[in-house]
Amino acid sequence: MNPLPDPIPVDSAVPRLEVVDLTVAFGGLTALDDVSFDVRPGEIVALIGPNGAGKTTVFNTVCGLVRHRGEVRIDGASAPRRTSELTGRGVSRTLQGLGLFAGLTVRENVLLPVAAHRDAGERVAAQLRARDLEPLAERPVAALSYPDRKRVALARALVTDPRLLLLDEPAGGLGADDISGLGDVVRDVAAAGCAVLLVEHHVDFVMGLADRIVVLDFGRVIARGTPDEVRDDPRVEEAYLGVKATA
Repeated sequence: MNPLPDPIPVDSAVPRLEVVDLTVAFGGLTALDDVSFDVRPGEIVALIGPNGAGKTTVFNTVCGLVRHRGEVRIDGASAPRRTSELTGRGVSRTLQGLGLFAGLTVRENVLLPVAAHRDAGERVAAQLRARDLEPLAERPVAALSYPDRKRVALARALVTDPRLLLLDEPAGGLGADDISGLGDVVRDVAAAGCAVLLVEHHVDFVMGLADRIVVLDFGRVIARGTPDEVRDDPRVEEAYLGVKATA
């Protein structure tokens, strides 16, 4: 049985996630080149950048799916090299492709990460209420709309009460109202002490949500800072729009 993490300490001075000089190569291609950043308890940090910048590779490396040089630390200790150990270290992740089991019901999908635990029923019920999924609980996921499936994936990620939440394109495919609601959920999760790292292409959503932003281009960090600092950085405009920064 994979243990669930201890309750979130909200006053810890240790970064929840620390990535130090992370380098990943696939054959002759360098996907990440000396990438460093951290995410602290209660903080929302966004990874942005053009397609192919290396954002999802960062997620996969943190989750132990990719061999790398450099260090990945969770709560000050080396990250596990096995994905099966992530839940016990307080890590939960959503997938860009959702990763739900289409033939199972909403309730069964949310139950999967905590099925062996004594309080599983309470945890699942709480998430179904919080995500407004109770009316859909016994429906197969295959019968749901895409926004509803997104909410199921988020409920499944949150049912373990993670200390570190990795969100991969959480706003993709959602309308304005759903994106606004998603932002409220992420803020509430962070306010409870969880560290949130998200990859997202909706720049306006990121600018209104993140405390700090790390910008990747061709596997390297080209800018970092608050949303206002990143918005005014000419290197970011060049990476996204091909506009050459001028002196």
